[in-house]
Amino acid sequence: MPLRIVRLGTPRAPDEGLRIGTVRRPPRGVRKDRWAADDWFDVWLPELSPSPDLVATAHAAATPADWKAFTRAFRAEMNEPTARRLLDLFAALSHHAAVSIGCYCEDETRCHRAVLRELLSARGAWIV
Repeated sequence: MPLRIVRLGTPRAPDEGLRIGTVRRPPRGVRKDRWAADDWFDVWLPELSPSPDLVATAHAAATPADWKAFTRAFRAEMNEPTARRLLDLFAALSHHAAVSIGCYCEDETRCHRAVLRELLSARGAWIV
């Protein structure tokens, strides 16, 4: 059962499994008891999202160089011990359970989940 990288708030795939929100903030205006029911996420895990300062950097990135600076800084954050252990956990889970992780961004190429995809793949994660 592979790991899926998804856009939060979109309809779930039938075999998607547990959906993890790797976002800094929960969805605005959505009550906690509606997060899963409305296809946002089952569990909120902000530890795999960019820090607040990096979120601002990503939103302000206007050039490829700006985006590269964001991805470099986010990779450094994901190299911290807690983040490394979580990435290792998800890579291992991808071989045994249906799990998905995601963010709200419409374009994955300009979202931290693209970096998460690369980091998980490098750890041997099985990704759809």
